[in-house]
Amino acid sequence: MSYSQFSLPRVIQDFNLTLVEGGSFLPLMETDVTAPPYLLEFLQRHLQLAIALNTEKARSELIICPLLLAVKEALQNQISLFSGEDFNVDAEAGLTGVCDFILSLSPEQLFVKAPVAVVVEAKKEDLKGGLGQCVAEMVAAWKFNQAANNTINTIYGTVTTGTVWRFLRLQDSTITIDLTEYPLPPIEPILRRLVYMVSCP
Repeated sequence: MSYSQFSLPRVIQDFNLTLVEGGSFLPLMETDVTAPPYLLEFLQRHLQLAIALNTEKARSELIICPLLLAVKEALQNQISLFSGEDFNVDAEAGLTGVCDFILSLSPEQLFVKAPVAVVVEAKKEDLKGGLGQCVAEMVAAWKFNQAANNTINTIYGTVTTGTVWRFLRLQDSTITIDLTEYPLPPIEPILRRLVYMVSCP
């Protein structure tokens, strides 16, 4: 079994999680995070192409990855970004497979080093269908951190098509899903949320 085989009901049951559905749990940042000019120009040039191609790969390469690179830059490269990384944490529990994107609270870039703070799951269209997989990856991140004796209170996740984003939070054994679907553009609201998620685990 792998992350992609988890439905939301199954991951809630298998890991004895409490599900909370609600509004935004990400406060507005006190300091503005602005999109760098190169990101604005890149998305202006390539956003429509990513939408037209309409594959997870195109959306990942042309929208999601450039945005996550801007998050890394906004935090002075003190975090690491991994794309398409094998993240095999607990085979018996089914917590194995490839994560689309991982943000870790370490500048080490050659391998995933605890603590993992955010997982990003790219989906072509079906955000709801990606929730179970994203939650499973968040549980794996929590276990990964625990095994490395790096205890952080919160793991964040997001399921996105690149142009629509939905955010999740795992705290203790409670998974909270923001039912709001946030569009991109505009870029800054998504960028600020992502920076907050990495800054305040």
